[in-house]
Parts: sequence; C-alpha cells; structure tokens
Amino acid sequence: MEHFPSVAAAARDSLRTPREGRRERDPFVEARTAYWNRLRGGRGSHGPHGHDPSSSSLLRELLVAEYHLDHRVRAPTDGATVLDTALARMRNRVRAGQVPDPDECVRLPAGSGFTRAVLFESWWATAHRYGAEWTTAAVRSGLRATEDPDAVAFLLDMAATTGLRPLPPAEVLRFADGDDRRVRHAAWRLLAAYGHGRSPGAGGHGPTDAYERVLLDALGQRPLTGAGIEGIRPGLFVAQSMLMGRFDSPGEGLSGGLSVLLGSLGDALARTDGIAAAITLVTACRPELEKDPLLLHRRAPGHWVLRLPLDSDHPVGPEEMGQHREALAWWAAELLGSLRHPIDVLHVRYADDGSLALAEAARRVGAALVFTATPDPHRQMSERHDTPGANPAHVRHDLHRVFLADRLVERADRVVGIAGRTGGTNELLRHFPQLAERTDGTAPGAPPEGVAPYQPPPDRERRRELLLGAVDAVASSCGDPAPTVLLNVGRLHPVKQQDVLVRAWTESGCHRDSILVIVGGSPRTGDSVERAMRERIERAVAACPEARRRLLLLPALPNAEVRLLERALADPARPFRARYVCSSAKEEFGLAVLEAMEAGLVTAGPVRGGVPHYLTDGDNGLLLDTSTPRSLGDGLKRLLRIGNEEAAVMTSRARRLVRTTYSSVAMARVMAEHYADVTDRERRSSDDGPAIGAPRVRIPS
Repeated sequence: MEHFPSVAAAARDSLRTPREGRRERDPFVEARTAYWNRLRGGRGSHGPHGHDPSSSSLLRELLVAEYHLDHRVRAPTDGATVLDTALARMRNRVRAGQVPDPDECVRLPAGSGFTRAVLFESWWATAHRYGAEWTTAAVRSGLRATEDPDAVAFLLDMAATTGLRPLPPAEVLRFADGDDRRVRHAAWRLLAAYGHGRSPGAGGHGPTDAYERVLLDALGQRPLTGAGIEGIRPGLFVAQSMLMGRFDSPGEGLSGGLSVLLGSLGDALARTDGIAAAITLVTACRPELEKDPLLLHRRAPGHWVLRLPLDSDHPVGPEEMGQHREALAWWAAELLGSLRHPIDVLHVRYADDGSLALAEAARRVGAALVFTATPDPHRQMSERHDTPGANPAHVRHDLHRVFLADRLVERADRVVGIAGRTGGTNELLRHFPQLAERTDGTAPGAPPEGVAPYQPPPDRERRRELLLGAVDAVASSCGDPAPTVLLNVGRLHPVKQQDVLVRAWTESGCHRDSILVIVGGSPRTGDSVERAMRERIERAVAACPEARRRLLLLPALPNAEVRLLERALADPARPFRARYVCSSAKEEFGLAVLEAMEAGLVTAGPVRGGVPHYLTDGDNGLLLDTSTPRSLGDGLKRLLRIGNEEAAVMTSRARRLVRTTYSSVAMARVMAEHYADVTDRERRSSDDGPAIGAPRVRIPS
C-alpha cells in the first residue's frame, strides 16, 4: 500500500526556492492542457512523451502514462513501477469517463490505497453501466478469493453502498465476527443494508470502545443527534466541511485559519436571507467520542456542528484520510440523511480523500456539491518534482491529490476559487483546463473571505491583564520597559515557518531591539509536527541566551483571546510598540493577517500566495520574502524601522480595508447567492437525469 509522506517532510519540500533561470515551460501544465484539449477534440501536443536523458524524471514518466492518450505499454523507467503506470493509465481512463468493469474493479483493490481511491470514485458508474448482476457476481468472487483485509473491507463497503447482496447473511456474519476492525465494521454495515434481523456484532464481537458503540447505535437506528435540528426558518439548509481541526482550538494541532473562517461563516450564514440553517461537518476520533458521544451540537442560533466518527486513536490528518474514506462517506450520508431537514448544498474545501468521501455522501443524500478549488499542489509540481533526486513518495502523493481535485471539479455543481494576487482566479484555468468548458473560458468566481466582527471574551479585562502580564514579564526580565513586540500567531507547522522566523530574528540582530511572541501549538497534544517545530525553535535560540530571554512561546488561544491580545498590543496607551509578522512560506489567503490588520497592528505578510491581494507593500503593511532566514531577517529590520507616524497611516488604511471589504457577513451573502443559484440549476436540470460523474440514485439489488 502506498504511504503518504509525512506532513513535515512534504511541507519542507514545498518550500524550496525556485531554481535560477528555470525554463518557462512547465511539463505538468503542458501535459494536462494537452490532455483536455484532445478530449474536447481540440489540437495540442501529446505532452512530455519524450525522454531526453538530460531531463528525465519520475514525474515526466508518470505524466506520460497519466495524460498521454497513446496507451501503448512502455517499460517503466526512472523509478516508475508497473503499479505506477497501471494506476496512471486508470486515472487517465476515469477522467475520460471510461470506468473499469466489475471484474477489473475486484482484481485491483488489494495492496493499493491510491488505486482504491480511483475505484471508490468510479464504483457507482461501474455498477450503473454494467448492471447489478455482473457487479454482484464480481464482488462475490472477489470476497471469496481474497484474504487481504483492505480489499475485503473495500468490497463489503462498495456492495453496501450500491445495494448489492453478494453473499448470504451467514457468510457476511463470518466477516462480522472477525478480528480485523475495518472488515468487521464494513460487514456490520452490509448486514444492516441487508435488513438482517440479527443485531450486528451479536455473533461474538460486541462493542469494544466508543467508536463501535456509536456505530452499532447508528446501525440499530438509535438517535445519535440528540433533539435534532428544530425550529429553523424557511430557506436553504447548507452544510460545509471542516475535516481537520476544531473550532475551539485554532493554532493547535490541525486547527488553523480554516476553523476560524468556517466558524464565523457558519454563524453568518445562519443570519443571511435565504438560508434556513448551516451545519458544519467535523470529525471525531475514538478519544473524542469517549469524552462526548453526542454527534450533533448547536454552536450558535441556526448553526450546528455535526461530528463524523473516525475509527482512529488520534485526530486524522489529510495524509491518513484515505484509510477512512469509505467509512466516512457512509457516516456522512447516514447522519445527514437522518436529520429532519434535507441538506440542499454541501460545500467542501480541500482536495483530499475526505472531501471525495463527502462528495459521494452528497450524491447519496441528493445534495448539490460546491467545491473551493485551489491550484495546490499544482503550481509547484514541476518545481518540486521535475528535478534530480525528487522523493518518489512525494511525487506519487501529489499526483494522487491532483487526481482527487480533478474528480471534485467533475462532481461539483459549482466550483469557486480563492482570490489570488494577480488575475483573480485565472490561475485556476491554467491548472484546471477542464474548467474552461464549464465556464465559457472565464475564471470561476472567488467569494471574498473575511473576518467576523470582533466579539470580546466574557472576562476580557482579566484575560487582557493575564496576556499582557506575560509580555510585561519578559520585558522586565530583559530590563527593557518599552520594547517593540513582534507577534506571530498560527499552528506550529513547517509551512508557517516559526523556526525560520526565530532564526531570522536572531541572525539579523533584531532580537536586541524587540521581543518575539509566538502563539500556537500545545504541549498537551503530543502532535509530532508541533514537537519537531518546538525543537527547531529551541535549537535556533540555544546559542543566544539574550534571544532566549526575549522569546515568549504561548500555547494556542481561542480566537477571541487572540484578537483581544492584538487589540491590547495595538493600544497606543501602552508603553511599547507592536508589530504583527506572518512568517509562512505562503498563505493561500491569510485570515490571521486580516485579523491583525483589523486590530490595528502594523502587519507584515509573505509575498508568496494570496496576501498581496489585499496587503500593499508600504501602503497598508509590508510584504516579506520569507524564503530564507536572511531575506526574512531583512524584512524584520524594515518592520522595526517603521516610525509611529508612518505606522498610524498604515494601520488606518488597513483597518478601513478589512472592515469595508473583508467580513464574514459579506462572504456569507455571496455564498448564499452561489448556493441559491446552484440549487436552482439543480432543480431545472433534474429532468435530464443524473450524469455519470455525479449520480443521484442508488443501484437496485
């Protein structure tokens, strides 16, 4: 089975500076553009099908197999395996609507997580095209022939989702009584789909933990959502996904700006005309279910949080989501379908196996699908991988993510983007050529993202004094009664580059003139990425005791407290100056940057990514080259040199921009228009029948 690279390793690779003099031609973009041109009957080259020894790479070999329409078998080279090329050709076929037949589907699941993702995506179309009789016979044969637990669990789940009965109940019970958890749970789900009178798990395996208890409750049709959702007003019922992180702990573990954004957006949607209610889908692992087995919670008036159980002993990141894809689709469809009000729209925002699972759940419950697409990892594919010594695991992982994004684009009833710094979402058309046909060559819309109106915490005075007291204590220990404070907020992660920031701060000498406050992470989580970042930060100051005394590491704070701290630091009555610095390699948008601007802090953000879309260097903030400690150190020197008068002008412009243009209320209004339009289109096209890429009905048994 393929393994995703570690989050930290993948992030480090993505931060490499582009090589000097790199040619303008991008083999990845050329291959994809040529592929869709040929599918549309247009002209274009076949892509990078030649293998010049001077430019050979694993990426180019796999691009040939995945996007070149000549299917003649070539011997794998440059590290590509037979499995690599077979998988690439299967993706090629599925993109073109040529789904595998049932026998091929049954032969392929064993030993390949990436292959199972392709089969999961195409399974409904396979069953629809080839019929229940052939599909049932193939699944029956596969279940009786293989002992690979991954393949068995996959086939049991695929049978359940398409209403097939490949085995007599007694044979399914054999799987239900087994020791492998994935197989056991898939068999329980299939038995429930059979409507079998015997309670799943009664044949020797009862529930052993919180996950199995909620699963058996769901299969026994016991209510899992408390009192449910009641008293909502007329309008659309919309769901949005946040499969990584938690609302109450941004900056800790997997929680970041998206949790803040979707929390405030869901609250705002619930108050927007035309929206009945909003529901945000999150995940809950076994320890979280042990603490709280209730799956539905009310967050705010009209906004609920629905927890999707995952059979894991820790919060699941995107690199692990493929192990839970089939179960997650089942849970989402089951729980969304159990609500008293049908979901009209489901909005997903990340190209991973979890979003693909939710897209499948949307099909099963009949909801329209909206997908926020970003050209990630697309924009860095050639830069990262068309090089000598590129990590094969990272190449395979990124090609998998590209495939997932393509399928989400294909399934979605509406694709939107994130506003970029130049040309809006035109970059999406470069990396998703298939969008041009859907949008008549125009770039997809990009709803304005924004921050929620500031709401201070209930005990703001006490919290304010505690937070400022920590900063004052550092200043006093350094004998500096009026220091300049540099504030950085975010989860501890290689992409956020807090270690690079600390190195830049010390190596540039900026530590002599400032205190650095980093807010993020928590020693309690045991997260390996956070732990590694803390170790790198400690190494960066180990040789400089003065810097160590001037560095303050605070754990992740609730968003209300972060914004309270920012306002307190920006208060002109305080004896020190304060500046906000975002040290990320890039930010797709940068919600924390906007919050700092809104709070009145002079703000500096990375030149790479979406921050330059709203932050103009020297006008309402500073743009920094964050690619190396040296370049970031130069930026910190510029930031510290800004005087009070210049700072007052910058912060006034920044505050005005954020408050007039980038608010969650404005974002909710635009999103509500998208949701209304896509549901209207769905209703108008319902008489045309379901498309193969986004079917809306189940296969009869």
